[in-house]
Amino acid sequence: MIPPERGSILLAVIKVFQGLSTENLRVIAEACLWHLHEESEDIVRYHDSTNSVFFITQGGIRIKYHALSGNEVILCDLPTGEIFGELSAIDGHARSATAVTKSATLLASMPATAFQNLLYKHPQIAEAMFKHLTGQVRRLTKRVYEFSSLTLNNRIQAELLRLAENHMISPNEAFISPVIRSDIANLVSTTRESVSREFSDLTKDKIIKCQGRQGVHVLDVARLAKMVSEVRGSF
Repeated sequence: MIPPERGSILLAVIKVFQGLSTENLRVIAEACLWHLHEESEDIVRYHDSTNSVFFITQGGIRIKYHALSGNEVILCDLPTGEIFGELSAIDGHARSATAVTKSATLLASMPATAFQNLLYKHPQIAEAMFKHLTGQVRRLTKRVYEFSSLTLNNRIQAELLRLAENHMISPNEAFISPVIRSDIANLVSTTRESVSREFSDLTKDKIIKCQGRQGVHVLDVARLAKMVSEVRGSF
């Protein structure tokens, strides 16, 4: 059990709660249950009938599901500060995907009714939630467009660019660690071998430098972005 005072500090990292007063955060913390999970624990599973929303105060979550073929499909990775489970909390439908911890993770959860009341009472949180949901729609729309219009190599490049933009170490360089090629393969619906071949081509073109288990050094983010832009257009 985490005291409300401590809970309010932990909840301050949640993006949709940015700008709330300490007292408001304390009220939210009082409505939360707290759970510390180890790596690779399922938090919710596809088609579960639960409806709580979860706030990631420490650690990270992977959102995924398994196709009928048995292949894993990764939808996205959520870091500290993000939320998940909000769709079922809002519409009451079954879970649309599985959420699993990527590392030791501290979650705060809130029942659907309490979450909905929170949105009604705090317009600032409701507005942040609207922006969060529209951001999800835009991200998924972009991925659908890429799957429909880009070649496999281009999809790998686009995914690598997304990772690079979140791991910049200078205005034109990024260092992504760790890089698990099977994860990238599952994000773009291909094989690990295909990802390795594309990485080899990008290495020859001096766009990236693979450093084994340490990660991938993107040497020229601007050039990678230009390659993606040329095939994706202004979408």
